Amino acid sequence: MFFPRLLYTGLKDHLNKKAITVLTGIRRVGKTTLVRQIFSEIISDNKVYFDLERLDNRELFSEKNYETIVSALQSRGLSFQKKLFLAIDEIQLNPNLTSVMKYLYDHYDIKFIVTGSSSFYLKNLFSESLAGRKKIFELFPLSFGEFLTFKNIPFRSLGLQTFRQRFQPAEYERLKSSYEEYISFGGFPEVVLAGSREEKTDLLADIVSSYINVDVATLSGFKRQRDFYSLIKMLSSRIGSRLDYVKLSQLSGISRPALINYLEFLEKTYLIYRLPVYTKSRDREIVKAKKLYFCDTGLANTLSQLSSGQQFENTVFNQLKFYGEVCYFSLKTGRELDFVLNQKRAIEVKEIPTQTDFKEALVLAETAGLKECLLVGRHPSWKFQNFLWAGNLR
Repeated sequence: MFFPRLLYTGLKDHLNKKAITVLTGIRRVGKTTLVRQIFSEIISDNKVYFDLERLDNRELFSEKNYETIVSALQSRGLSFQKKLFLAIDEIQLNPNLTSVMKYLYDHYDIKFIVTGSSSFYLKNLFSESLAGRKKIFELFPLSFGEFLTFKNIPFRSLGLQTFRQRFQPAEYERLKSSYEEYISFGGFPEVVLAGSREEKTDLLADIVSSYINVDVATLSGFKRQRDFYSLIKMLSSRIGSRLDYVKLSQLSGISRPALINYLEFLEKTYLIYRLPVYTKSRDREIVKAKKLYFCDTGLANTLSQLSSGQQFENTVFNQLKFYGEVCYFSLKTGRELDFVLNQKRAIEVKEIPTQTDFKEALVLAETAGLKECLLVGRHPSWKFQNFLWAGNLR
């Protein structure tokens, strides 16, 4: 059964454009399923799908004579006299592919739909040879709304402009067990659909292994995979903390230049996010270090024993990504706003929010020059309802 994703409409609409459709995101986030579904809905018999994890498909696109590739496709019954739809999965596995695509794009009426697991690789790969000829879509683990869709649980979508800082007890009681599962196991599609906790845990461990053994091995050129895995585990225990490169280098035994390269790779392959500070305030006492979050809380839980607060904060961060640009604000005194959304809305995250939390967040928001402030909570506290339940971030 196919469950539509938030990107579905945008991807499908882009099929009508000549530009290459590029779908990227971390391994096993659902790229192949989404592309296969959209591809199946194309009303044409002049279409073909290639998975480059198959060696024969990889060899086809390794041909130096590009017209030989054309002939091979024609032998499969495809026509170059009319529009041809060509889907290629995992294009990072063939370094020659962008040159092939450029030739075919320039000489024939072909609509390309391609996927890959690394934004760094894809953006650099496309930057010169196919500049201006593609649109990149990024697919993330499921939003909470998508999670509910996968579970066949009805819900109402809430746009950013409709947020109301008022706790809704009925909605909380209806969906709290679903949201707690989302916090514990995250939003990888196959994990969400798995029936038991044991199966979910095993799948998450397998996703970590495939990331290390496939993405790190094939995309990075880094030879010390054991050190890389140790670094990932160390980072997962520091979710929500500011990154101190000197300290991380000392603890990991990795040189600072190598460490920065590793972090860049982890971010470009969508495993981690380094959250920048909100800097429009003129206050010279703001902190400049970036904060660390993981792409999926279930994945992070597999790597480390996260505190309840870390799990919740990381989950809210990933929910907020669907609403726009996320950064944070902090003073050197230690006072901090967890998040700033779209450069205008302060967001403070508390497991059990109180009136005092809200007042302190308002003061910090004013210090940061932000006019809007939202308190996001996990569970209600006695007689305080002036907050948004995090399960409403869908």
